[in-house]
Amino acid sequence: MNRLRCLALAPAAALLTATVGLPFLILAAYAFLSRGTYGGVALPWTLENWRRLADPLYAGILARSFLAAALATLLCLVLAFPLALSIARASRWKHLLLALVMLPFWTSLLVRAYAWMFLLRDTGLVNTLLMRLDLISEPLPLLYNWGAVVLGLVYAHLPFMVLPLYAALERQDPALLEAAADLGARQWHAFWRVTLPLAAPGIRAGVLLVFIPCLGTYLIPDLLGGGKTILVGTLIQNQFTTARDWPFGSAVSLALMAAVLVLLWLEVRRRKEPLL
Repeated sequence: MNRLRCLALAPAAALLTATVGLPFLILAAYAFLSRGTYGGVALPWTLENWRRLADPLYAGILARSFLAAALATLLCLVLAFPLALSIARASRWKHLLLALVMLPFWTSLLVRAYAWMFLLRDTGLVNTLLMRLDLISEPLPLLYNWGAVVLGLVYAHLPFMVLPLYAALERQDPALLEAAADLGARQWHAFWRVTLPLAAPGIRAGVLLVFIPCLGTYLIPDLLGGGKTILVGTLIQNQFTTARDWPFGSAVSLALMAAVLVLLWLEVRRRKEPLL
């Protein structure tokens, strides 16, 4: 059985080695090389790329990226929990509501980001509607700022929070809430002491599924931020394309992967701890 299992896993292992392992080793080697005269990499080996990460400019970008990811994750949680709870307790339209949650996945994220640009620009639908209703006298700066980036992050990753929350809430036994009510618990106390603790696995899964992609995304900050809101994903993309500083881009990429691995390790370690 062990040999059969190894043979069955060999193609997947070879594919992961070729597409993940080898590129990771190349990236790790680039992070300790110098930038070539015309871009690319060159000798000698150096630690200068890692020292640049401590520069206030790049440290600020990393901090801003963590802040944007945390804010988007918090907003997704606040918006997704009542939606997931409503879907879990819906008896007739449950499958239709789940299909509507997953409907944005049928369209490319690039197309959806451009749609938000058309909605939020000075001559877009939002500003045009507000001006025709005489609520504003001039267009509001809704695009190319921090708020537009956070809005785009929440919109793009909200389904990743709804689905694990729904999976956790849908498994809860309604009899537990009835028992809490029989014991004198009000609706809010029953939610706080019964529903929320039982939904904790879904919350943790949703937080990871939203926070990690938000931390490394570059498409939404690049389009909706317009170069004014630079996050770490945009920084990495610029280093490999515009600046052609592959060693520094590799160092930033490895630093970002290290931060993600630390988060995953903490979650795995927490799951192995006893409940009591």
